[in-house]
Amino acid sequence: MEKQQLPNSTLILVFGIISIVTCCCYGIIGLIFGIIALVLASKATKLYAANPDLYSDYNNVKIGKILAIIGLVLNAIYLLYIVWLFSTLGYEGIQEMQQEMMRNMGQ
Repeated sequence: MEKQQLPNSTLILVFGIISIVTCCCYGIIGLIFGIIALVLASKATKLYAANPDLYSDYNNVKIGKILAIIGLVLNAIYLLYIVWLFSTLGYEGIQEMQQEMMRNMGQ
């Protein structure tokens, strides 16, 4: 009997990678992709555990789940940093900081 691919195994891996890559987008986009990847990985793991002889590509699910967890942590840290910046400096303070950085890059 030929093994079939686990549903969404490649998608889980891609979403895990996207959750890490997008961690600098204020933490929101990466959190969404990371959560979706974890939910899909949980479903795929349950499906694989019920009948492991029937499915292949479980490694993609495991790696995608690990990447999603890393992405969630990075995005959560970045989001907390952004919230901290807005609460301490305010919007005007952040704009001034960005303008100062741009002036320093021009020199």
